Amino acid sequence: MELVGALQLGELAAAFAALPVFPLFDTAYFIVSVLYLKYEPGAVEMSRKSPFASWLCAMLHCFGSYILADLLLGESPIHYFSNNSSVILATAVWYLIFFCPMNLFYKCVSFLPMKLIFVAMKEVVRVRKIAAGVHHAHHRYHHGWFIMMATGWVKGSGVALMSNFEQLLRGVWKPEKNEILHMSFPTKASLYGTVLFTLQQTRWLPISEANLIFFFTMFMIVCKVFMTATHSHASPFAPVESFICPVFFGSVSSGHASHHHDQHGASHEVSHPPPPPAKSKEELNEGTRKRKAKKAE
Repeated sequence: MELVGALQLGELAAAFAALPVFPLFDTAYFIVSVLYLKYEPGAVEMSRKSPFASWLCAMLHCFGSYILADLLLGESPIHYFSNNSSVILATAVWYLIFFCPMNLFYKCVSFLPMKLIFVAMKEVVRVRKIAAGVHHAHHRYHHGWFIMMATGWVKGSGVALMSNFEQLLRGVWKPEKNEILHMSFPTKASLYGTVLFTLQQTRWLPISEANLIFFFTMFMIVCKVFMTATHSHASPFAPVESFICPVFFGSVSSGHASHHHDQHGASHEVSHPPPPPAKSKEELNEGTRKRKAKKAE
């Protein structure tokens, strides 16, 4: 029975890995990506003032991962734009979300049950892109582990990594929101996922690519759907990271404590300024002479 179950699971994983993502899953990916663009402050106003800038931002949200991956591998950054079907589909999604009469399309796709379905479908595309990025880099650099991981990472989270450049197109500059400094869950998950796919591609992880795609996709779907449904920004990796990071990279609590101590010390000094220095005899005599001269006048 266990062998039969394993065979059925293997067949299911193989069928899932062979499932085409265009056009159904790609459409969901474009819808969620452009929705996140519309949520940005000032995005709607920009679409009215400069539709071309809005379209460029939408294309970066939809194809930013391909642009970064092509740059890393020394290919043309506009190579993916030769795929006319995908560009036209993404453009149609952008137009409907921003310019559909009465906002009907936006209201439909942002309705939470519908949005959860699109979010789940987007994660299917994300994991496929990570696997494809690692496989592509492995074909070009057979022993380049770090190249495989970098390519798979940007394939899975290239939009977030290009967020600062996309903000410039919208006339916004927020360097403190650098994705590398403050990684979101998809960026971290893409990084961990690309490590797994690199180990699998180099035969260090004894699992088939189809099974890894299936299990990692299920993990991503469950996490993202739950986070979207509950409007949560807490990372599922936080408990593990809070345990491992202090062991390997040290703790920052002591630094914060000393910083707070310095701040409290400074506040005490401000609230209780030191007494002024005592005046010397010469300064007292000079003040007496001035007062006498003033009285004489």
